Amino acid sequence: MNRKRSLARTGTAILAAGLAAGALSACSQNSSAGSSQTGDGTGTINVWAHQGQDSEIAVMQAAVSSFNSSQSKIKVNLRLISSDTYTSTITNTPKDKLPDVMEMDGPTLASYVYNQKLSPLKQYVSASTVSNATDGSTAEGTYNGDLYGLAMYDSGLGLYGNKKLLDAAGVAYPKSAADAWTADQFTTAVKALASKSPAGKSLDVNESSLGNEWATYAFSPLVESAGGGLIKDNKADGTLNSSASVKALTTVQGWKPYVDSNADGNAFPNGRVALAWGGHWNYPTYSKALGSDLVALPLPNFGGGTKTDAGSWTFGISSGTKNGKAAGAFLDALLSDRNVKAMTDANGAPPATKSALAADKLYQPGGALALWGDQLNHACPATAVTPSCIAVYRPVTPGYPTITAKFAGALSAIWGGSDAKTQLDNAAKAIDQAYTDNSNYQ
Repeated sequence: MNRKRSLARTGTAILAAGLAAGALSACSQNSSAGSSQTGDGTGTINVWAHQGQDSEIAVMQAAVSSFNSSQSKIKVNLRLISSDTYTSTITNTPKDKLPDVMEMDGPTLASYVYNQKLSPLKQYVSASTVSNATDGSTAEGTYNGDLYGLAMYDSGLGLYGNKKLLDAAGVAYPKSAADAWTADQFTTAVKALASKSPAGKSLDVNESSLGNEWATYAFSPLVESAGGGLIKDNKADGTLNSSASVKALTTVQGWKPYVDSNADGNAFPNGRVALAWGGHWNYPTYSKALGSDLVALPLPNFGGGTKTDAGSWTFGISSGTKNGKAAGAFLDALLSDRNVKAMTDANGAPPATKSALAADKLYQPGGALALWGDQLNHACPATAVTPSCIAVYRPVTPGYPTITAKFAGALSAIWGGSDAKTQLDNAAKAIDQAYTDNSNYQ
């Protein structure tokens, strides 16, 4: 399964988990906190991970096998769960039934902490593992000042361009984040490219997934670049439905006539369109199809500097573990350069450890995705977006399932022709009601 499908399917699970998260959070304040135990560092531990691409599965299985054969004190039992149901499985499993180590999609982490399903990592993983994590991995895994998750890989997002088609249409394209297209320039480019296309199409935005997590991951950066956002100080009203947010998504709505529905998944690699909104997971297929004609570009600058999204799957230790020491030892091994390199070689993602990222030629100067690597070097949380930051991590809040559900629903409706202001007003109202119902998740 590629990352595009993983985002869409995980998004479906996040949307379905939204109501569950709210229901669970309402009672979590009155339940006794999970109490992880250190254990003696020996015995069997259980690990749950999502079932990604075949290449990712092979790497994960090899990492577990290598760890088990490298010593005799700890045995890891690995359970792979379909991406279709992974997030809902974690959400609906009581904390005392969770495994010792579990993978989770980054934006869901805070809701699991709030519902007392995760244990702080620093008491179990080594200081060297923590210090080697990229700033993005640490930011995504931190909630209320404690570190709960660490990732093997991050994600890269931007535009892919077909240099041959761009040049043929006389469309100049940006070479760096600093000269990203403005919203007007991008719209002009899309129209110019479409005029040269037999089908009158020039852009792929993964249209079929605009009602899922892909919508938030791929298009909230435009809202943030415009000066809007998803939420601020636990309130969506005035931010999500601000005039800047409304204007940004109205602009996006205007691109629809030039978008290929891409039902066969081949709009960009087969040359039907010159531009594709996509992530690192598209690179292997696109580079094979286009070769030297493939270029990686930044997303359009809607006024506050180009922005992109980041973050991916991350690993944590459950609050119910009886063997935290052994769980930490496994995570130390899993996040080694050897395993991280194997995983990112398999899925094309940017490594989420400093040492592995520095050695990854794809994302370093001169590499095909160097621009996207630089984006990750200029990262910030959604609560502190500035003109100089580029990669914006989604809000680390227990309310994220509701935020993404309502944003995705609004964008899907806007794309279908609905009024942006009305849809964003409704989304903001629903998000704020969820925060009110849950006492701001305090």
